[in-house]
Amino acid sequence: MSSKPWNLSSHLPPTADHANPPTGYPARIIREQNEEAERAQRERIEQSSELNTPAMRIRAWERLHRLTLPRGSAHAVLDVVAKATRLTLEQVREEQRRRSEPARLPQPIDSAGNHDANSDS
Repeated sequence: MSSKPWNLSSHLPPTADHANPPTGYPARIIREQNEEAERAQRERIEQSSELNTPAMRIRAWERLHRLTLPRGSAHAVLDVVAKATRLTLEQVREEQRRRSEPARLPQPIDSAGNHDANSDS
């Protein structure tokens, strides 16, 4: 009875692409690590830039840490978010409140191009 021997190398990541070394496995890992470091640096800048709104700064903090802003207004991490984003604790809580509000539906527009406010005035 003949059996084909099991080949361990087919189950391991390639060590290098000899035909094109810059695109080999080790080079790809280094490139991905560099890209991740650059992304994190951009997020750190975005999370504290005074050119951004509090909502934009908090979203940058969330992307950087891969977390979402807690819903509890007394959560301990809110101080950390405020410090990292250079916002006040009240600004962070205001973003929490804004996110907890139900989404507002757009107002219908009548044939004259006016928003319908459900009134006959």
